[in-house]
Amino acid sequence: MSKKRDARLKRAKRSRMHMRKLEVSRLCVYRSPRHIYAQVISADGATIQAAASTLDKDLRDSASGNTDSAAKVGALIAERAKQVGVERVAFDRSGYKYHGRVKALADAAREGGLQF
Repeated sequence: MSKKRDARLKRAKRSRMHMRKLEVSRLCVYRSPRHIYAQVISADGATIQAAASTLDKDLRDSASGNTDSAAKVGALIAERAKQVGVERVAFDRSGYKYHGRVKALADAAREGGLQF
């Protein structure tokens, strides 16, 4: 593994330990160079309650590696989370900077009705 990836995973682990104390569902984000993925994971970490990504049928046709697509994923994950009854989450950015695609996804999820 690279030093850069190790540092990101270390930051992610540190923030997840804090989220465990909060005992709320978490909105976990993973970004790759081409796609962005989001999951709402239960408070105990056992189940995935909702998921959305740029690979979904609704979003597959549009460009996938930009902030517009990330915003669409954020709106979709908020809609799906509300369908299963989740309104409060902790935002797990997985060690990424809160900037660019990660920020666009978070802002769209907030506008969609998720509270964090």
